[in-house]
Amino acid sequence: MLSTALELEISEYVTRHHHVLGPHGRRQVVRNGKAQRRKVIIGGMAVPVQAPRVDDRRPGEKFTSQILPPYRRRSPRLDQALPVLYLRGLSTGDFAPALEELLGEAARGFSATNIVRLKESWEAEYREWRQRDLTGSDYVYVWADGVNFSIRLEEDRLTCLVLIGVRRDGTKELIALEDGYRESEEAWLTLLRGLKRRGMPAPALVVGDGALGFWKALSQVYPETGQQRCWVHKLRNVLDKLPDRVQARAKELLRAAMYAESQDAAEQAREVFAAEFAAKHEKAVTCLAEGWEELLTFMAFPAEHWQHLRTSNVIESVFSPAKVRTRKTKGAGSRAAGLAMAFKLVASAQRRWRKVNAPHLVRLLREGVRYRDGKIVPSAGTDLP
Repeated sequence: MLSTALELEISEYVTRHHHVLGPHGRRQVVRNGKAQRRKVIIGGMAVPVQAPRVDDRRPGEKFTSQILPPYRRRSPRLDQALPVLYLRGLSTGDFAPALEELLGEAARGFSATNIVRLKESWEAEYREWRQRDLTGSDYVYVWADGVNFSIRLEEDRLTCLVLIGVRRDGTKELIALEDGYRESEEAWLTLLRGLKRRGMPAPALVVGDGALGFWKALSQVYPETGQQRCWVHKLRNVLDKLPDRVQARAKELLRAAMYAESQDAAEQAREVFAAEFAAKHEKAVTCLAEGWEELLTFMAFPAEHWQHLRTSNVIESVFSPAKVRTRKTKGAGSRAAGLAMAFKLVASAQRRWRKVNAPHLVRLLREGVRYRDGKIVPSAGTDLP
């Protein structure tokens, strides 16, 4: 199957350039025998392959197979599996024995030394990624959070400051992942200023928990951006201030406010909560009132997007496997290794992220369309659609 695909690729390339002739009327792009036979690991098997070659005599041109690049010895899927195995808790010294059980002879070459080199390549890849140019990027929605990991060789924990955004086409993408001391305002300021300096425009809305350091930094760097507090974090904080015997009823009222269909309905649910709990549990009522307006910011956006905008859980779900690994290994070996591990985890998961609901509506927000209670606010002289 692989050989057939390579033959078709070569034939298409040669045919596409058959009209290109040199000074003596000879074709400049021709077949040139076959390369030396090599084994490629595909689907757990070592498959012998002898790739056809092309002689491209055009100045500055060279044929490179997209199916089987030079020096490729294993399928890209196996390369993608390695970070997953590592992040799931497989230690460096266990790679070779584990892969030999799965792949047999095909696992040769996966020594502990090679896995160490692989991790070093992740660190280099991460360093290059975090300096990339963001000119032309446009993240309409952004989730922000801090994720903590243990560091085996250091006393302080690693706090990863994470931003995940939604582009105009509705796709989700990792924007930033930086080391930030205890989610401090200064750490967030450094991150956000770096993004702005590299060309990232202001998002329409940022979703995050109640960490004051982040919101203060956001107000300084992107003051025009809307702020949405995470409902899940707020519910946890409110319930922590109530005894167990009343938490079920409190959760019912809080969810009524969280999933209300309009700001008026949310206000009514809040009033009911206050009426029931103010007398004996004033701290819980006060906690809910703090930042109340920012809990309802999402209602000024399309109703189809509300389920994505109420919480910052998208970040917690992405990083849960990395936390599993650090529990198994008692922490990452170093801060650099922890950051590279987290980056590679998200890079692997990012290919499976689905778009937000109704992705076509994301673009409308950048075109000046406004919403109230999830519905379009008509411009002057127009009717609602």
